Amino acid sequence: MSDTVGYIYILTNPSFPEYVKIGYADDIKKRLKQLNNSECTPFAFRLYAYYEVNHRLTDMKLHNIIDKLNPELRSIDNVDGKKRVREFYAITKEDAYAIFDAIAQINGLESNLHLVEQSEKEKREEREAEEISNDNLDYSEDYHLENIPHQIKELYYLLKKTVLSEMDLEIIFHKTYIAFKYKGKNIFDAKILKSKLWLWINMPKGTLKDEKEFTRDVSDIGHQGNGDYDLTISNEKEIEYVLELIKQSFNYNN
Repeated sequence: MSDTVGYIYILTNPSFPEYVKIGYADDIKKRLKQLNNSECTPFAFRLYAYYEVNHRLTDMKLHNIIDKLNPELRSIDNVDGKKRVREFYAITKEDAYAIFDAIAQINGLESNLHLVEQSEKEKREEREAEEISNDNLDYSEDYHLENIPHQIKELYYLLKKTVLSEMDLEIIFHKTYIAFKYKGKNIFDAKILKSKLWLWINMPKGTLKDEKEFTRDVSDIGHQGNGDYDLTISNEKEIEYVLELIKQSFNYNN
């Protein structure tokens, strides 16, 4: 990394996978060292992505952009009666990266955006953190449906009913997604968002036949579910086609 420019960064930490830290630094390595000097979290912060800028910024300018897009994403708490606004956002690292990608494309500076490859140690720590989290809490369907609008709940119920009528799948509820399995193998995974359903199809890149190009290749992007394809569903008309994609995963994994 050059020390003549600044960097907008996305940091993650397995200790709280529901949040990402978004900020600016002249020197990312130095910033990470500062954050990881503390013993308050069992796992270290790690760099997920960064975007090179040709002039210095302040965190406030960057945060104002995100807050205007969605003011509900920011982590805000109260300490001794005082409001504390932090630079943590309740957003997936993939969605945070998508914001950075849009900024890069608008400015014609896609080469300035860099996705950092995870080390084996970081991958192992994420698995350990998820296992610890799953051991401590009993996740359920109600947990995933909490505060979800009625329309999206109904969409989820319809998807589940449609899939289970065709395949004898087991449903396992994890903290960040719901796994639909057959004989221990993930067929697809789902995450319920407030405006849509987010699915991952468990098939390797190049094996899924998707004539409508409904899915996205996420083989080179870190993601929560299993497989190299993801897609979103926002209305019931899309379920019939998505079922055909899920059937391909069922056949491939059995």
